[in-house]
Amino acid sequence: MKAIVCKEWGLPDTLVLEDVPDPQPGPGQVVLQVKAAAVNFPDVLIIQGKYQYKPALPFTPGNEVSGVVLSVGQGVQGFKAGDKVIAFSAHGGFAEQLLVPAAALMPMPPGMDFDTAAAITLTYGTSHHAVVDRAQLKAGETMLVLGAAGGVGLAAIEIGKALGARVIAAASSEEKLAVCKEHGADVLINYGSADLREAIKAATDGKGPDVIYDPVGGEYAEPAFRSIGWRGRYLVVGFANGEIPKLPLNLTLLKGASLMGVFWGEFVKREPKANLAGMMQLLGWLAEGKIRPHISARYALPDTPRALEAMAARKVTGKVIVKP
Repeated sequence: MKAIVCKEWGLPDTLVLEDVPDPQPGPGQVVLQVKAAAVNFPDVLIIQGKYQYKPALPFTPGNEVSGVVLSVGQGVQGFKAGDKVIAFSAHGGFAEQLLVPAAALMPMPPGMDFDTAAAITLTYGTSHHAVVDRAQLKAGETMLVLGAAGGVGLAAIEIGKALGARVIAAASSEEKLAVCKEHGADVLINYGSADLREAIKAATDGKGPDVIYDPVGGEYAEPAFRSIGWRGRYLVVGFANGEIPKLPLNLTLLKGASLMGVFWGEFVKREPKANLAGMMQLLGWLAEGKIRPHISARYALPDTPRALEAMAARKVTGKVIVKP
């Protein structure tokens, strides 16, 4: 089979397309024919050795996949050859086939297409864990989403609206904000041209948002946190800006506010039942039309480095998909 291989830590242009042996399932394992693999910002970090964990070199990046079961190993129950499934794996997704533990699989709901199936796990799982589990956003509250046009940002907007909240979307261009509006944002802030603190103040009548969802970090974190409402919850989701901010902790005291870390991958490992419940709620909202993944581009397997370069340059809205 063909696979994208990371042989050395570096930028996307260091990745290579190679022929590698077809995987064989061991006990408890399943081999999938990959139909679609989503590209996520952690993929950009992991190939540089900058993510929370480092796979042993060489490895194939990509962790969010949909496909068809080709074969199952000894002891696997509940899945058989021909089943359509969604998989979340530590890595290995940017390839024609993927070897995963059966525990990492979820049946695709009837009627779902492969691209949507590949786009719903990480971004929506992350945002559901953040907004519903960590922040416990309530109907009638206000949530500010930074980097709102990205995959997790759009997911956060839709989840906030599904919960009955008012959502303020902040992004760096009018084009990105137009996508946010299509996905339900009530108020739009272009922090590429507007003063973020003044815009937040105007959008909340000076009260500040109840929840701030921040997958960006960098220069926007402190002005956003200074604008948070009383008893506000600030969700630390990621650092797409590339800079980890240093927030003055006296702000938590002055606002009675909470800083909340969001690490969905660890949540999945430590609290699998809670994650499964969240995924079931997401699939219900998908069936009701309350959430709908925005797929802005599709790439062939050899063009995976181009997809990762677009993600690194923050030129992606919603999700991009690799189609082996």
